[in-house]
Amino acid sequence: MGQPTLLITAYAKAPQNTSMYENYKYAGMVLEIHKESHIIINAEFTFLTTLAQDFFKRMIVGFDFSKDIESLIENIKTDFLAPSQQSVIVALKIAHQRYKDSLEERNKNSRR
Repeated sequence: MGQPTLLITAYAKAPQNTSMYENYKYAGMVLEIHKESHIIINAEFTFLTTLAQDFFKRMIVGFDFSKDIESLIENIKTDFLAPSQQSVIVALKIAHQRYKDSLEERNKNSRR
């Protein structure tokens, strides 16, 4: 049967001349998503400060990842004013596409 949740990771190049780039070279995120409800239930990020990690976690936890993420991206653009903003958006889009692909695969397998 497996776990009731799944873990998705995604990365994007961090902006040069930032602490994130100097320490990690990438912006990374790990999302734990409930398989049935598609809700993000936990998240971690490669931010250097706990405040940034907590802020972004509050922004994304509770979001239905099976839905379009444009509203979430707009929230990031207006409320997350950091040099790594675009890298975070790219990583989020990668994670979302990976999740959509996994949903399609699960649907194919369930029809067999």
